[in-house]
Formats: sequence, structure tokens, C-alpha cells
Amino acid sequence: METQPDTPQRTLTVKIYRGESEGDFVTYSVPWRENQTVLDVVTEVQRSLEPTLSYRFACRVGVCGSCAMTVNGKPRWTCRTHVSRVEEDGVIVIEPLRNMPRIKDLVVDMSEFFDKWKKAGNEFKGTATRHDPPANVSPQSKKRKLADAAIECINCGVCYAACDVVAWDKEYLGPAALNRAWTLFNDERHADPKGVLHKATSGSGCNSCHSQGSCMTHCPVSLSPTGSIAGLKKNALLSFFKGD
Repeated sequence: METQPDTPQRTLTVKIYRGESEGDFVTYSVPWRENQTVLDVVTEVQRSLEPTLSYRFACRVGVCGSCAMTVNGKPRWTCRTHVSRVEEDGVIVIEPLRNMPRIKDLVVDMSEFFDKWKKAGNEFKGTATRHDPPANVSPQSKKRKLADAAIECINCGVCYAACDVVAWDKEYLGPAALNRAWTLFNDERHADPKGVLHKATSGSGCNSCHSQGSCMTHCPVSLSPTGSIAGLKKNALLSFFKGD
């Protein structure tokens, strides 16, 4: 019986940014497998070719968001990005997220991202004590529906990396912080919605947004920070007219 020759193993060319604030791309070749994610590729490089390669990941199943990187110029969760969707002529280029300082290789310093999250007034302040019954918030209430539309954000930083305004205005709070401010503004249990609105609209807050929608386009869970920011702008204008 005639045997068929083995099919040659395809290889994938991977260009990965190496270094700190100053660095360059290093090219690697790895086996190209079916159903392979970009995170699988980075892991293979680290385990088989370059043990000093630094990158972040945790859950590997699209829950934590820690594996976010720039792949062929776009910010993505690498655990949910299949190679077949992004490779170009058998090549993928992987960089750290943009708009944040680079620590090493594919790892960025997210301190400024979370600092701005706090500046937007995003600390919940309740009105009840532990002795009070749980708040009764109807799922059908208008405010609850407005909050629900934005509440699934897990602060992965993809929208921040995609934002053109953040790129040229380092004081801009960014889409994730303002998206959170919108959910808190609409939280009926929160004690200081006016304070949230004031902080979210002050300085380089929501009024610096140009509504280009890059955050919405790249959000891995299809949220619309652009819509949240528009809601903050609208309510700030209404508050102004009311003299609040």
C-alpha cells in the first residue's frame, strides 16, 4: 500500500517588540497550527525560543483582559484573537499597548490609566449601612438600563490604547474612566452623582472627547464608551441650564 508523504509543517513569522522605552522588533518563526491564538504564539516563543520575553496573561479565556496587546497595529485581547483572522501573508506583528509607558517587551505600566480612573470620581459612595436592607433597584428603571449598557467594562485598557485623543493629550481622562463615571452617575445607590459629573467634565474630561469612536470600535466586549461620554456631556449641559 502506497503511503502518502507527510504534509510539511507550516511556519508563522512573528515580529515581537523587545526592549523597554527604546527597543526594536525581533523576528521569530513558530509552527502554524489550526485554531491558534496570538497568545498561543507569544507563549510558544517564550517557552521555546526566548525565555526572557515579558508579557501579561491570566485566564486565557477572554475574562480578565490582561493579555491585551497591539497586533498588526490594532489593540486586541490576544487570547481571543485567532492567528487566521489577523495574519498577513503568514506574518503577525506584536507590540505592547500604545498610550502607556513601556516597562519591558509587551508589558506596559498602567498606573496612569488607573490614576485617571480615580480622577474621574469613580469611587462608589453608598448611602446605606450594613444594617439597612439591600437597595431595591428595578431592572426596568431608566437609570439601571443606562448603567447596564456600560457596566461590563473590566479595565483592560484596549480603548485607552486605541484613543487618538489620549495619544496627544496626556491629561485626557480616557474612555474607560469616563465610561465608569457614566455607570456611577446612573447608579441609584450612589451618594454623589453630581460630584461624579463635575469631575468627569472638568479639565481634560469628557469635553475633550472628539467622538471618533475608536474606543467603541476596538472594545472586545462591544461596549460604547463614546455613548457613555455623550451621556455625560448631555447631563452636564442640562445641569448647567438648571444652575446646579
